[in-house]
Amino acid sequence: QVHMVETGGGLTQAGGSLRLSCAASGRTFSSYPMGWFRQAPGKEREFVAAITWSGGSTWYADYVKGRFTISGDSAKNTVYLQMNSLKPEDTAVYYCAEDVRKRNSGSYDVAYWGQGTQVTVSS
Repeated sequence: QVHMVETGGGLTQAGGSLRLSCAASGRTFSSYPMGWFRQAPGKEREFVAAITWSGGSTWYADYVKGRFTISGDSAKNTVYLQMNSLKPEDTAVYYCAEDVRKRNSGSYDVAYWGQGTQVTVSS
């Protein structure tokens, strides 16, 4: 059974930093892209970043590019999201995602979700 646990959320001021971790278990995650999504109150869940284990390719949403960095440790089945220069609009529940696939339409398919961790950025 696939199981993913996010940690590292919390409260910080604008301009601050947080690091999220997602520990996964249940299958060989190194075969599938992993990523992060977020959902703010009253808004749809949106893509943040993703990483492929093979080659270590990464890609980001424009609104976090240059501020957030995704990385991973395949030996630990763990993916990280380093968030710097945080803004109040980054406030959301952040979800770890496994087997992230982008459709031609620009939307995403995700096989498994974590339970989410709250990130709150005060102004």
